[in-house]
Parts: sequence; C-alpha cells; structure tokens
Amino acid sequence: MVRMLRTNARAGLIAAAAALCGLLASVAEAQGFNVVIKEGSEAAVPIAVVPFGWQGSGPPAFDVAGVVSSDLASSGRFAPVPTRDMVSRPTQAQQVNFQDWRLLKANYLVIGTLAESTADNFAATFQLFDVVRGESLTSFRLEAARADLRRVSHRIADMVFEKLTGFPGVFSTQIAYVSEERRPDGTKQFRLIVSDADGENANKVAESTQPLLSPSWSPDARRIAYVSYEGGVSGVYVQTLRTGTRERVSARAGVNSAPAFSPDGRFLALVLSRDTGNLDIHSLDLTSQVLRQLTTDAGIDTEPVWAPDGRSIFFTSDRAGGPQIYRVGTEAGQRATRITFNGPYNARPRVSPDGKQLAVVYGQNNRYQIGVVNIDNGQLQILTDGRLDESPSFAPNGAQIIYATRDERGRAVLASVSTDGRFKTQIASVAGDVREPVWGPFPRP
Repeated sequence: MVRMLRTNARAGLIAAAAALCGLLASVAEAQGFNVVIKEGSEAAVPIAVVPFGWQGSGPPAFDVAGVVSSDLASSGRFAPVPTRDMVSRPTQAQQVNFQDWRLLKANYLVIGTLAESTADNFAATFQLFDVVRGESLTSFRLEAARADLRRVSHRIADMVFEKLTGFPGVFSTQIAYVSEERRPDGTKQFRLIVSDADGENANKVAESTQPLLSPSWSPDARRIAYVSYEGGVSGVYVQTLRTGTRERVSARAGVNSAPAFSPDGRFLALVLSRDTGNLDIHSLDLTSQVLRQLTTDAGIDTEPVWAPDGRSIFFTSDRAGGPQIYRVGTEAGQRATRITFNGPYNARPRVSPDGKQLAVVYGQNNRYQIGVVNIDNGQLQILTDGRLDESPSFAPNGAQIIYATRDERGRAVLASVSTDGRFKTQIASVAGDVREPVWGPFPRP
C-alpha cells in the first residue's frame, strides 16, 4: 500500500482501495516464524523458565517450558536464561534455591510439571517466583488433551506475562496474513493464512491465483472478511473459520474493498465506488444487506476501521490534498472531521482496544514508518525506523503492534513493536515473505 502512495497520493489511494496496493514481492506460504529481537534486549527482564518435570510413561509429551520461554522472549520484554546455564532444575517449590538464580541474575523464575492423567489427558502445573524477594507470585494448574498442550503452554505464558507487566498476554491469540508464491511457470498463488501468534499451526483459509487482500477479524474471532479478485473483479467475502464456509457479501459494480467488522460483528465497513466511480465509505448490514453510504466527498475515502464503541469510523482520505486520517459517525449524513495534522502523509488507521490511540503509517521524505496518534490531542509518536513499514495492527492487549516491513536483505517480513517504542522484534517467515498482518481478538469461550 505505502509503495503505491509514495509519488502520487491520490493515485495511491485509488490503487490501495482497488487492491493493487503494490502487493507483495514474490513470497511463499509460511509454516512458522523465526523471531529476532531487534531492540529492547538491554531493557528486557531476565527470567528463568526451567524445563518442566515429567510425570508419565515414555518421553515427555510436550516441551511446555520451551514454548513459554519462546513466547516471553518474542515479546522483547523478557530475556530467558539459556537452559545450559541453569545450575539446578527444580520442579517443586521446596527444591528452589533462590541464591542459585540470583547468581545467574534472573529476576524471576518459572518452574512446573507436566503430568499424564490418561493416555491423552494431561495436567500442567506451574509456579512463578520473584527471585529478588524470594517469594512466590502465583501458581496454577491447567488440564488439557494432548492436542491442546501447545495452547496450554501459551496460556501459561499469558499468565506469567500479565502478572509481571500488568498487560494480558496475547500468546494464545492468532494472526492472519497474506502470502504470495511465484510458481515455476511464473504464475502466482495467493494464500490467506491464519496461525497462532507465534506462527505455528498455520492454516490456509483461502487460496487463489488472483490477489487476496485486506483480512479483517470478526470480534468473536470466528470469521474473517477479505477481498478476493476471483474472476478478475473485486469481491468482499466473509468466511467462517471452523467450517470453511464462506459468503460473498459484496460484488457490486466497481471497487469492493477494505472490509472491517463492527465491534458487535453485525456490520462491515467497506469501500465501494458503485456507479459514481468515486471511492466512499459504506456500512453494510450483514443480515439484511442494507447498505448505508457514510461519506460523499469528491476525495478518495478508504481504509475504514471502527471505533470500539461502534459509533464512528476512522478512515484515510486525500480530500485535503494528501492522505490524512478522518473520523465520521456511523449514521448517514454526518460530517467527517480531520484527526491527523502532523506531516504530509498519515494512512492506514487502526484503533487501539481502549479507543485512545490510532496506529498509522506516517510518511515523509520518501520514508514510511509506524506511529501512534493520540486521538484526543493529535500528538504523534513514531515507533519504527524502517523505510517501508506498513499495515499496522494492534494486539488485543493494546501493548504491541504487528506490521509489515523489509529486512536487511530486502525480504518482506513481519515485525512488532511495543506501543511505547521500547521493544522491537522481527518475525521472518521460515518459508518466504508475508504481508498484511492482522492481529486477532482474544479468544472467547
């Protein structure tokens, strides 16, 4: 998206909404990620996650501690002690010698056991200690079937993260992203992928020889809306993840683009050109198919996203001569107000879960970075230092933003940054390049 907007803002907005978007260098379907801490390691808190004790027949059923340690490291906020450096490996509270861990300069300690109940059922028990104070902070027992042991490990990491930072952990959540593979015959294969937040358990949601764009999660994490160019024309689809069933909800004449679920899941905001040829923001009732046009300006209006209260929508528009962020009410006939005034280029707004900030792509001097804008006062903070950072998406805890960028070798990769800019990680697909990441909501029962 950003690349299409560098030299001509209006043409870029048209291209983004029409899904040309400068989309994706040649990439391959991702099957997992390698996480590299780019910044924040000096500020990261040392923590020891001891290999869990195994109580069962045969070899351990799962490496719970390995997943917990990897999760905590991937946040950039924690620096796990290497297993090889551990002078002891306690699994019970009475085995803990805090002096051992103080010598390793670990601030916190996690120990636990994985016990086999039956052939396919297990109980994971863990305890978190403050090494400096020499006291227990929390303990918990979780039960799971064999197939759910990775999920339980993510849940343990979530609880440790929340206890130590005050933010709910997001390791049990999922992300969606788009990949593109250039096949040997020169044709392209596009895939929409959903995976765990660490890139594991990657599942293909949709596949096409035509572009797939703009994934958007439903608030209950059970559906994804996206744009597909099947048959050479744009259409907006909603797909149920559990069953794989999908519905084409908009294939009107002209552009059908940029779907975004409302907070209650009943509506989609989307961009349509219809018979006027101008791109405007619309609201679509998914049950009744009633369509409501929300903007009518002659400028290009695109990239909508709902405010958490569902009463307004933020979007990108060039109506003032260059891409800036505006806000409009969800009732027809309301006037849009401008939100961003810092710099010549602000695009791709995404709202924080508390509704207080916007993540945006900020552009100046042919450089595009991720920033956050305080909605009340318009203050902008730049978080990243890349030259082509795009597609920001807040984690559901509001503490982290995932986005697309390029690494030192020019590959399209994902990255994340904390909302205070202190912690940065780079997430490279082990099988190729990926783009358009969208962080899913917290799972619901």
